[in-house]
Amino acid sequence: MLNIMKEKPDILVVDDDMAHRTMLKALLGRWNYTITEADDGSTAIEKVKERSFDLILMDIRMVKVSGIEALDKIKAYNPSIPIIIMTAYSSLETAIETLKKGAYDYLTKPLDFDKLKITIYRAMEHIRLKEENQMLRETIGRQFDRQHIIGQSPAMAKLLETVAQVAPSEATVMIRGESGTGKELIAGAIHFNSPRKDGPFVKINCAAITETLLESEMFGHEKGAFTGADRRKEGRFVQADGGSLFLDEVSEMPLTMQAKLLRVIQEREIVRVGGEKVISTDVRLMTATNKNLKEMIQAKTFREDLYYRLNVVELAIPPLRERQEDIPLLAHHFLKYFAEKNHKVVKGFSPAAMDSLIRSEWHGNVREMMNAMERAVVLSRSEYLDIEDFPMINNTAGCSARIPELDNFLSEPLDEVEKAAILKTLSLVGGNKSEAARQLGITRKTLREKLKKYGVTD
Repeated sequence: MLNIMKEKPDILVVDDDMAHRTMLKALLGRWNYTITEADDGSTAIEKVKERSFDLILMDIRMVKVSGIEALDKIKAYNPSIPIIIMTAYSSLETAIETLKKGAYDYLTKPLDFDKLKITIYRAMEHIRLKEENQMLRETIGRQFDRQHIIGQSPAMAKLLETVAQVAPSEATVMIRGESGTGKELIAGAIHFNSPRKDGPFVKINCAAITETLLESEMFGHEKGAFTGADRRKEGRFVQADGGSLFLDEVSEMPLTMQAKLLRVIQEREIVRVGGEKVISTDVRLMTATNKNLKEMIQAKTFREDLYYRLNVVELAIPPLRERQEDIPLLAHHFLKYFAEKNHKVVKGFSPAAMDSLIRSEWHGNVREMMNAMERAVVLSRSEYLDIEDFPMINNTAGCSARIPELDNFLSEPLDEVEKAAILKTLSLVGGNKSEAARQLGITRKTLREKLKKYGVTD
């Protein structure tokens, strides 16, 4: 593959005409390319197996192995390398044959140097963009990898198990959950763990687009279809062809659009606004909503037939307040991320701060928690975040770090109070001993000794 940072790309020039090779070597050298020569197709094949080239410039007619034969074998060995064919014997049939076999382009001798320069540049740029897109796709794929979705609570474990089952299929998926729970993240995890992972993952927020523009956004439009349509536009269904389309807040889609979406799902075809041409579409559909669609069906604001088309597999994401065990994991993840992003030295949380985070209701879920963590890190003045760093969170227990269930132990022996505090803290952090020790203000070794003392085994 082409190294996109390479200053002097490597070009293999293949031609049995030594004078022509020498001329090209001098010309391409002036254009800041590194040149390797081959006098026959067989030599070119061997050189490609020995080292990596960024582009091949190859004649068709050669004595031993022709350019067309070499093209076949090189593409079988390395299909990503761009090959530009050149020949003095121009014919339409030859051009079509080489392009069908995978040649990037076709030039006739004597070469037009300006055209040669542009063609090489375009081939290099094409490969560079492919590599950048692949790198971006891999980065996004890692971001949406289900292994990187933070959560070890039973509810999240069950959700991720279902994601793993659903991802390889072609089933339409509906994701339910409150705002900020990570519905897009789950949709991305399904796409990037599916056979369609190399295809596009296209998203559209149905609530963010006006009713008059939503049809155009989804299906595209022809030039002149409406005022301001000065050119043809491809819709999201076409953009997502071969991949997945994620419709967020599908409950906000008007009834007229619901009917059109239903037809597309049934027929797997679209028509651009203002157009007549029927366009086939190969898209896996995923939707998300934070509303109760069954109630909307009863209220006649959502189509029942569309609901059953979209709800082949339903995934419900639990709100953050129902998976408190995940809060310490998320808190430390966001702490590290925002500390690095803002060049801050923040190492952790005071026990009171962590207790406050765990007991907050988090009506905005993970999104609200991210916002609170970023603000706390940016404004922090010490290495450990304290309860005062989170003035915006909804903590129904007030600012006290006391565990409410311990009120019943206030007249009990100290050992009993300590044991209750340890066991309750372990329960709140999902059995994570390191986090429990951090919240209790003791070392992990001390915690283990105390658990042993109270007869609590691993």
